[in-house]
Amino acid sequence: MNRPLRHIAIFCGLLMLALLIRTNWLQFAQSEELSTHEHNRRVKITQFATPRGDIIVGGKAITGSKAVEGTDFKYQRTFKQGPMYAPVTGYASQAQGMSLLEKTYDSILSGQDERFAFRHAKDILTGEPRRGGDVITTIDPKAQEAAYKGLTDLDARGAVVALDPATGKVLALVSTPSYDPSVFAGNSFKEGDRFQALVDKKSKPLANRPLRETFPPGSTFKIVTAAAALEHGVVTDVNAPTDAVSPYPLPLASNKIGSEAGDAVCNKASLKTAMQYSCNNVFLDAASKLGVDKMRETAEKFGFNADIYSEEFGDMLATKSLYPEELDKPGTALTGMGQGSLTSTPMQMAMVTAALANGGKMMQPYIVEKLQGPDLSTLEEHEPKLKNQAVSEETAKKVQEMMEFTAKEGSAQKALIDGVTVGGKTGTAQRGNDVTKEVPYGWFVSYGKKADGQAVAVAVFIDPTAMDISRSDISGGGLGAPIAKRVMQAVLGK
Repeated sequence: MNRPLRHIAIFCGLLMLALLIRTNWLQFAQSEELSTHEHNRRVKITQFATPRGDIIVGGKAITGSKAVEGTDFKYQRTFKQGPMYAPVTGYASQAQGMSLLEKTYDSILSGQDERFAFRHAKDILTGEPRRGGDVITTIDPKAQEAAYKGLTDLDARGAVVALDPATGKVLALVSTPSYDPSVFAGNSFKEGDRFQALVDKKSKPLANRPLRETFPPGSTFKIVTAAAALEHGVVTDVNAPTDAVSPYPLPLASNKIGSEAGDAVCNKASLKTAMQYSCNNVFLDAASKLGVDKMRETAEKFGFNADIYSEEFGDMLATKSLYPEELDKPGTALTGMGQGSLTSTPMQMAMVTAALANGGKMMQPYIVEKLQGPDLSTLEEHEPKLKNQAVSEETAKKVQEMMEFTAKEGSAQKALIDGVTVGGKTGTAQRGNDVTKEVPYGWFVSYGKKADGQAVAVAVFIDPTAMDISRSDISGGGLGAPIAKRVMQAVLGK
C-alpha cells in the first residue's frame, strides 16, 4: 500500500475509533444525564403521560390534571386558585418547564421516583396506569387567603410571609401581582404568547417577591438593632433615657436625620420609647456605638448574608439578605434604622420576627409537611429543626416587651387583636436618591400569641409603585398592619 493510501486508512481508522469511544461514552457515562435532561422531549412526554399527583393545602388538592388530545402529552396540569398559590406551587408547563414545588418534587408528582419501583412493576402486571404521589404543604389556607386578599384589595405589589415561630412552618406565602399557572400549562403557540406577555409585564407577576427579591427593610430592622444593642450591652435598661440627640448628626458627615414623631418626643428617648415612635436617632446612635462588626454579627445570627435553604425546602430557597461586609461609620449608623446598603427579603424579616417571638430560637423554615405515595403511605415527613440561637432568651424577651408596647401604645396599634398578645413594628424604606419624589416601601412585622402557646409571626411588604397614593400616606402601620392582623386572626382563629 502506498503512503497516501496508508495515511488515509490510518485517518479513517482513527475516526472510527473516536466514533466508537464517543458512542460508548454517551451510552454509559452520560446516559443517565441525557435521559433525565429537562430538554429531552422523552422526559417531558413521560412527565405528562399520566395524571400528576397533587400539591395539598389544608387537606385539599390545589392542583389537578386534565386529558388533552392532538399532542404527545396526554395530560396537562391544572391549578385551583392559581394566582393565590403560584408562589407556593410554581408552574408545570409542557413548553416552559417547571418551577418551585412542581420542579423540586417532580419525580414524586409524576410517579417516577425510585421508591415507586415495586408499585410500577405491580401496575404493569395488573394493567393499572402509573400514578404520582402527593406533596403535603404546611400552608394554612385561611392565612393564605387573608394575605392574598389583603394585598389585592390594595392593588399593590407586595408580599406576605407567615411562620409558626416554634416549628418554622410556612403558613402563608403570597406575592402580588401574581399569575395563573394554568394559562400556559400546555405547549400551544397561544400559551407561549401568554407566558411571554407575563415575562414582559412591568409589574413582574412571575416574580416571587417573598423569597427571591430583596428590599431595604426600613424601620422593621430596628428590632435587630435593638437586639444587638441589648445583646452586646450598649443598652441595659430599655426604659432609661439615652444620650441620642434628635435630629441626629451622622458620624463624619454634615447631615442630620430627624424622625417623623418629632424632636420633642425622640430627643434622648429610651430604647422602648424609640421603638414606640420609631425614633431614628436612638437606633442610629446604637448602631454607631456597636460598630459594624457587632451589627453584622447579630444580623448574621438572624440569617443575613446566607441563603435560606434546606433539603426539605427544596427549590424554594430565599435569596440572600445582605448586611454589607464593609461599611464606613455613616453607613453603619444608617443600617441601625434599616437604610443604607442593607437589603432583606420578606422571608428574612419574618424569620427575624419569629425568632424573637420564640425566645431567640430561629427555626429552619419549611413548606413541605410530608411526601405521600399513591397509596397514601408516607415517604418522608419533616421534623422541625433549630437553625440558630440568634440571641439570648433574655434579649428576646426585652425586644418582645418593646414590640408589645409599640402595638399597645405606638405605631403598631392597628394590628391589635382581642385576647391575643401582639407585638409589632412598622417600617417605611426610602428608595432612590430623591426622597421628595420617590414613594417609599411600606413594611410591617408582627407576632401574635395566644394563652395556650399557639403563635404566628408575619412580615408584610408593600411596593406602592402602581398605587394612586401620596408619599405622606405610605406607612407600614397604615397599610401593612391591617393585613398582618387578618393573617394572625386566620391562624389563631380570632
